[in-house]
Amino acid sequence: MIRPLTQIQRSLSSILSTIGASTELPVSELEKITITGITSSSNEVEVGDLFCAFAGANVHGASFAKDAIKAGAVAILTDAEGAKLIKGLPVVIVPNARKSAAVLSSWFYGEPMRDLLSIGITGTNGKTTVSTLCHQILQSAGQETGLIGTVETRIGTDILSSTRTTPEATELQSLVATMRERHCRNLVMEVSSHAIALERVRGSHFAAVGFTNLSQDHLDFHGSMEEYFAAKSKLFTFEYADQAFINIDDSYGQILADGTELPVQTLSRFNENATWHYARIDEENQYSDIAIRGVGGVLIESRTKLRGGFNFDNLLMAVAMCVELGIDSIDIATLIPHLAGPAGRLEPVSLGQNFTALVDYAHSPDAVARVLAAVREMTEKRVIAVLGCGGDRDSSKRNIMGQELSLRSDVSIFTSDNPRSEKPDQILEQMTQGLKISEPSAIVQDRSEAIKLAVNLAQPGDVVIVLGKGHERGQEVNGVVHPFDDRLVLAHAIEAKK
Repeated sequence: MIRPLTQIQRSLSSILSTIGASTELPVSELEKITITGITSSSNEVEVGDLFCAFAGANVHGASFAKDAIKAGAVAILTDAEGAKLIKGLPVVIVPNARKSAAVLSSWFYGEPMRDLLSIGITGTNGKTTVSTLCHQILQSAGQETGLIGTVETRIGTDILSSTRTTPEATELQSLVATMRERHCRNLVMEVSSHAIALERVRGSHFAAVGFTNLSQDHLDFHGSMEEYFAAKSKLFTFEYADQAFINIDDSYGQILADGTELPVQTLSRFNENATWHYARIDEENQYSDIAIRGVGGVLIESRTKLRGGFNFDNLLMAVAMCVELGIDSIDIATLIPHLAGPAGRLEPVSLGQNFTALVDYAHSPDAVARVLAAVREMTEKRVIAVLGCGGDRDSSKRNIMGQELSLRSDVSIFTSDNPRSEKPDQILEQMTQGLKISEPSAIVQDRSEAIKLAVNLAQPGDVVIVLGKGHERGQEVNGVVHPFDDRLVLAHAIEAKK
C-alpha cells in the first residue's frame, strides 16, 4: 500500500465524530489514542493504524485482528459480527464497515480527489482502454497525471502493479493523497461495479464520469442485469460527480443519459446529434483517418492506429473528456496517431511469423463478440481463436461465450482459464453445451497445449488470437496462482514452429 510521506495524525475521538460512531471507552481515553494510518489489509498494517475489518464472502476480516494487533494497529473498525472476534484493542462498531471506512479514509486524507481533476470510467468493456488513452493524452500534454486501473497504477511516471480494478477505499484514498503530494494535477481511474456496490468509492468525487457500455458479466455478484445497471448508475449522481460522458450507442447508455441528474455530454460513433461523434472514419491497413466533431462545433482531424469499432468508441470518450479537462483540440489531434492501447488489449506478439498473433483480455460475451468482429476485419484468411472461462465467476455467461467463439471464428479452441476451485472439464462442458465441434476446432483443457495447437494450425495470412487473460500473468488453480502469461506462451509456440 502506497502512503503519503507526510504523516497524518487524528485522534480516535475525532474519527468517531466523523462517522457518528461510539465506543465504550471514555472521551478522555479516546483523545489519547492517535491514528496515523488506515488500512483494511492486515498485511499492510503499520504502527498507529486503524485496522478496518470487513465481512468477506468466506471469512470475516476480523479473523485477522491478531495479525493487525501484532503489526501495531491501535484500534479496529468493524461491524457487530466482527466485534465478537476481537479482543485486546478499542473496537469501533458501525452498521456498515465498508461505507464507514470509505467516508473515513476520504476525510482522513483531506478529500484528496477533490484536489485533482479526477475522471472515473465505468462500463463492462473499455474502461482500461479509455483510462489508458486519457492518461497518455494528459501526460503527453505536460500534465502530471495519476492512473488507477486493472492493468497498472501510475503516479506520474512511476508504475505499480494493480491487484484489482478499483482498490479498497483505504488504499484508494491513500493512493490519491500520494498523487496529490507528488503534484499530480489529474487522476484517471477505472470504477468497477463491484467497487460501487461495495462502497469503495464512497467519499470520492469526480470532475467527470464516463459510461462506455453494459453487457452481461458479473451476474454471479449482482444477480441480474437490472441490478448490475443500478450499481453502475449510482456513480452518475451529484454525490460522486459533476458531469457525465455517456456512450448512447449502447442501449443502457441511452437510458442512463435520459435518467441521470448530471449534466451530460453524449457520445456516438453513428449519431450526429450526439455531443461528440465521428464525422468521418476511413479505415486503412495500418491507420484510420478520422474526424471527430465535438462540443461547440470543435473538429478534430487526425489518424489512429487503434483497430476495431469498439476502440473508436474508446478513443472518442478519451478525446471528449480530455478536451473537458482543458487540453487543446489541436494538441489532441497531434497526439492521436501516437496513442496505443493498454497491455493485453489486441496486443500483438510478433516474431517475424507469416501470420498475425494477438492477445486480448476479452472475458465477457460482448467483449468476445466485439474483439472477434474486429479481428475478422484484419484478414481475408482464417481467424483461429482460443478461449476459456474463469471458475468461481458468472457461470451464466459461459455458454454464450462459447457460442460467440464458435460463431465468430473459423477455428475455435476451447480451453481452461483460471478454473480456481472448479473442475476445468465441467466449465468446458458448460461452454460447449449444444455446440457442434468438428476438426480442426477442438477442446483442449491444457491452456499451453491449446495455444500451441492454434499456432501449429496457423497458415500464412491467418490471425491467431488468445482471449481471456490479456495482461494477466497467472493461472489460478485451487487457490494457487501458477505463472502463466499468454503472450509468452504464444511467443514460445511461434518460436517452436519456425
